[in-house]
This record gives sequence, C-alpha cells and structure tokens, in this order.
Amino acid sequence: MSESRRSDPGSIEILDVRGLRCPMPVIRTESALRKLPAGVDLKVIADDPIARIDIPHFCREAGHSVEELDSEGKTVTFLIRPAE
Repeated sequence: MSESRRSDPGSIEILDVRGLRCPMPVIRTESALRKLPAGVDLKVIADDPIARIDIPHFCREAGHSVEELDSEGKTVTFLIRPAE
C-alpha cells in the first residue's frame, strides 16, 4: 500500500512504497516529486531490493539529489531533494 502525506513548505513529504515492486516505486516517486511544492523534500520508504538501484538512478537522470540513504533490514529510506 502506498501512502503520501502533504507537509508545509520547507519540510518533508513521506511516500511509503513498501510492498510495491519494480517499476512501481520509481513511478510513484516520480509522480510525488512532480506534485511537491517548492522547498519540500521527499522521503521515500521502500522494501523492493531493486529500488536501491532504481531510485538513485532515476534521481541522477532527472537532476534530483539523494541527500540521505538509510537501510534497515529489507527497508531502505531515501531523502530526495527535487531539482530546482
């Protein structure tokens, strides 16, 4: 199940894509980044092993920056700063 929560500008929006498999984590991440207001970063929580490769690759190609990448067990969390 995917969950997205809006936050105030200058904060972080959370996108939980656990349980989704390739290519859905990247598709949902791309969609969420397009909808973000200026100044808001995106935190993506995923458990698809391919997301560890696909999300950073997508970010590089699209000009976004992965500011943090944390792993705990099968779960990986990305903090993404959108391209300006």
